[in-house]
Amino acid sequence: MQSKQLANRFREVLLNGTWIANTNYKKALSGTTVKQATTKVGSLNTLLALAFHINYYIEGILPVFTGGSLTIKDKYSFDHPEITIQKEWDNLLNNMWKNAERFANHVEQLSDSELESPFVDEKYGTYRRNIDGVIEHSYYHLGQVSIIKKMILELELESN
Repeated sequence: MQSKQLANRFREVLLNGTWIANTNYKKALSGTTVKQATTKVGSLNTLLALAFHINYYIEGILPVFTGGSLTIKDKYSFDHPEITIQKEWDNLLNNMWKNAERFANHVEQLSDSELESPFVDEKYGTYRRNIDGVIEHSYYHLGQVSIIKKMILELELESN
């Protein structure tokens, strides 16, 4: 079934795969410190901002799978809370992993005809198009996460 393939692709980028990018969000962000997550490198986003951004969309789409509304707005997708202690950062990541698994579980349950049905409104295209969009968007930002994390680790080495 096509929905299982989509769910597996989603899990690969977020939770447990290494096929395309040789990493995933969980591997890249687990074990990072709150200091690393909030370190600004030039004009790039922080790891915190990118993790929040990806989770914002995952969490915002979840209600649609159960008949709810799509209420998220792009303009708020980087409006993360101020995080200053490790527990807050760990909680944000744990929430992201839970939302990702819930998202994948919902995708797995979609029939082929549901995948081709309109997502909320016809102007947004089909469920398949939106799920593919979330996967592609996640890979795009995973590349940024990987590079920024590498830069932060290099800065830490230089300062020691």
